[in-house]
Amino acid sequence: MIRKLSILDRSRTRQGHPAPQALRDTVALARTAEELGYHRFWVSEHHSVPGVAGSAPTVLAAAVAGATHRIRVGTGGVMLPNHQPMVVAEQFGVLESLFPGRIDMGLGRSVGFTGGIRRALGRDTGDADRFEEQLAELLGWLDGSQRAHPEVHARPAEGLHVPAYVLATGEGAGIAARAGLPLVVGDLRARGRVGEIARAYREEFRPSARGARPYVVVSGTVAVAATEEEARRILVPEAWALAHSRTRGSFPPLRPAEEIEALEMTPKERELYEGALAGHLHGTEDQVAAQLSEVAERTGADELLVTTSTYDRTALLDSYARLARIAGLRDPAV
Repeated sequence: MIRKLSILDRSRTRQGHPAPQALRDTVALARTAEELGYHRFWVSEHHSVPGVAGSAPTVLAAAVAGATHRIRVGTGGVMLPNHQPMVVAEQFGVLESLFPGRIDMGLGRSVGFTGGIRRALGRDTGDADRFEEQLAELLGWLDGSQRAHPEVHARPAEGLHVPAYVLATGEGAGIAARAGLPLVVGDLRARGRVGEIARAYREEFRPSARGARPYVVVSGTVAVAATEEEARRILVPEAWALAHSRTRGSFPPLRPAEEIEALEMTPKERELYEGALAGHLHGTEDQVAAQLSEVAERTGADELLVTTSTYDRTALLDSYARLARIAGLRDPAV
């Protein structure tokens, strides 16, 4: 069993609920996560995606940290190729200064989703290839070791300890290993591949001032309910959004499960929809507990980062409460 549980919330928009509400829902969910005993709460970075409100993760992380008291807060992640490393260092320096000892810096290597977004950001696909170089520069701004820009300092970041995590698969896992940083890897629908990446990362890991030993966070969708069917219905809105995006080129807000189940889908839509439902951890508490044990055995994960999104917020909160109970997190009344 993986006992350390955390949450990554993508601030998914819902039909009839505008993007500002999605951001407020994220902050409210963070409060609940803290009450339930989750270890950390991260937010994501997406640009020009109709179904996602979270475009400025460090700003949203500040709101989350300000609304909570104990839970660790961070990004899952800041897409470093979209930004200048010095600016990222400054942003996290401000966060760590305001909320000392609670801030995580999760970093990814993706660039904008489409050519238009990349042009708007002033980036192209080749920028992702510079991630390892950018990561080293960013860490140098934090510890004061960067020499590319003499007499320039990232204030108030320089000298502060902000734990860094690399969000990666494949090649990116090697970057995390060479830098001596924790690895965040998903998704759990491909558990065998996640296990292989985790093993390769551990074998290549080089101890550093930021990490004496490998640390693996596996991420994925988990849905827990009173029955297996209820848990599956939690997965329905995101599964349809994915199928919709792959057939119509637009990632939509989440719709209620009952509306989706009543849709007449084309054969291709049905195939993509069923495929998007498959493989996630879901079921009753006993069923999910068994699945978590399997994940722990196959990946050796130190931590689970849960990424579940759905239309029904009541069902989502109940799922997170049941998952906390499975893992033996502290009683929220304590």
